[in-house]
Amino acid sequence: MKKKIQFTIMMLLTFLGSGCSDFLDVVPDGVAVLENAFARRTEAKKYLYTCYSYMPEDGNPSIDASLWGDEKWSMENAMHYDFVGHGFDIAKGLQNANAPILDQWDHYYRALRDCNIFLEDVGGVPDLPDWEKKQWIAEVKFLKAYYHFLLLRMYGPIPIIRKNLPIDAPVEQVRVFREPVDDCFAYIVQLLDEAKGDLPLSIINPVEELGRITRPIAYALKAKVLVMAASPLFNGNTDQVTLVNTKSKDKTPLFNQTWSLDKWKLAAQACKEAVDLCETELGMKLYEYPGNAQYDLSDTIITQMSLRNAFCEKWNSEIIWANTQSNQSDVQFLTTPKLDPQYQNGSRISQSFCAPLKIGDQFYTAHGVPLEEDKTFDYETRFEISTAGAADQLYIHRGSKTANLHFNREPRFYAWIGFDTGVWYGQGKYDDSNPNELFYVQGRKGQLHGSIGPDFGPVTGYIPKKYVHFENVQNPGNDNYSVNVYPWPLMRLADLYLLYAEALNEADNTEVNRDEAIKYIDKVRSRAGLKGVEESWTNYSTNPGKFQSQVGLREIIHRERLIELSFEGHRFWDLRRWKEAMDAYRTPIESWDLEQREPQYYYRKKVIRNQTFGLKDYFWPISNANLRVNPNLEQNLGW
Repeated sequence: MKKKIQFTIMMLLTFLGSGCSDFLDVVPDGVAVLENAFARRTEAKKYLYTCYSYMPEDGNPSIDASLWGDEKWSMENAMHYDFVGHGFDIAKGLQNANAPILDQWDHYYRALRDCNIFLEDVGGVPDLPDWEKKQWIAEVKFLKAYYHFLLLRMYGPIPIIRKNLPIDAPVEQVRVFREPVDDCFAYIVQLLDEAKGDLPLSIINPVEELGRITRPIAYALKAKVLVMAASPLFNGNTDQVTLVNTKSKDKTPLFNQTWSLDKWKLAAQACKEAVDLCETELGMKLYEYPGNAQYDLSDTIITQMSLRNAFCEKWNSEIIWANTQSNQSDVQFLTTPKLDPQYQNGSRISQSFCAPLKIGDQFYTAHGVPLEEDKTFDYETRFEISTAGAADQLYIHRGSKTANLHFNREPRFYAWIGFDTGVWYGQGKYDDSNPNELFYVQGRKGQLHGSIGPDFGPVTGYIPKKYVHFENVQNPGNDNYSVNVYPWPLMRLADLYLLYAEALNEADNTEVNRDEAIKYIDKVRSRAGLKGVEESWTNYSTNPGKFQSQVGLREIIHRERLIELSFEGHRFWDLRRWKEAMDAYRTPIESWDLEQREPQYYYRKKVIRNQTFGLKDYFWPISNANLRVNPNLEQNLGW
């Protein structure tokens, strides 16, 4: 084992900026710690878990940037603002280079330092069996690939950390350059390929090891990485033509300006390999709710529970990877509306998160096509008021008045979005034989979940029900809401199916590829209670042949991802990789008129924020402090 401590580039840069003498004083202690860390298996396992400890807190509103694009909104002066404010500021257009919001540059470079130390020293652990050594090395290679991927996704081309530099590395060696984006993707894929063969097919000891990396996770991440590499943001992005290493001898361009079809073909192959592994070797399938032995539930509620639990039921049949570093409770407290009149004053339900109205608009009609395309839907009267009858009573509280656009929507709309008069199954009420006894949202002024004031209450009128486990219940007392905690899902089988469909369509829009792509879209739609793409568009769309062209099918796939993966953090990155964020963010953040009591006045749109998004916002700025320490780092365009 080496006697010198090795550090990542970014740690060295930090010390160069603050003075080397203080750092050098701690070298002997550091050496002793590292020698102990790999002296035996039990200590090496702790270091393995240190490598895992850098996993992001996905789903944490104060840390996870992907929750703050245009998919959720919060009050700007609310009492909970300090908790959600950092990510919220990104959505408000307050990103900057002096102190980048939710900056992760140093965090992930520290992670890469520890991953490299582990890979360099784990071979010397005397009591570690060879099979386990191979598995641990594979896990850390995966984590190293993932941390590079997270940096690449945020900042674009980055310095690659293949190995740590020694402490006595000269300054010029430390002042590294960003590497071309194609090289970054290639290195990530190389690490995943090296790792996947030595990873277990599944977790043998769930009590201790759930959340550890498995072979399906590596295959699925490779598919996601290659789809991103093939997407317009990285594949021939001419907007980035001037981003070059100006201080390098050859003035290295960081974005290849030539679009490549081969990238989509590689992505399609990687997706197929991941799908085959999950389906054939593991027997994975899209989650379906098995029902409740105590109640004879309707097909409508069974479908809703299949959809709700696909996200928040722990380790269900379609979860490929869930982040055990990020068990979700806070997001449920921040999302749940007041439903039970017995417990109106519970302090833990803050009603803080809502979805802009445009997110509700993106869901299909019951015919499985967009609202604006359904030839049976009167789009011009969508804000007029109708009364819910017996046919609607498992979706909308019977006898309630609501806007026409809440009627005859697809099951995912009702399963994943709460709205005024919308039925909310669960939370202590599980018998659907009398629908009027189920909870429902009462969101107008003066009602149970209505607006209270400028800093507390609903924000837009739409609630991300998807986050809330259906068995959470309110209880007496101040701390009166018990939640079922679940690890945040990073990859579901539905996500992989839609990635595969996208890659197939982009790689070669022949009839064979088109049919295969539609097959996997239809798997997702079928679980959602919808007819297939061809049947739905042929019979109900004003553009019946849309799915037959590459452009039309692309639009269908994109919308299917935005619906199926809503609120899971994918929209934030998908809109960017498709280069569609500027168009999406031009649509303002709107709410219903929450100060109104009568439905005919409540269902009027109000603009609460006009967002800004420019070309520079596709990538995070590198902090000016890091640029001062390493002048060879090029700043992203526009910052």
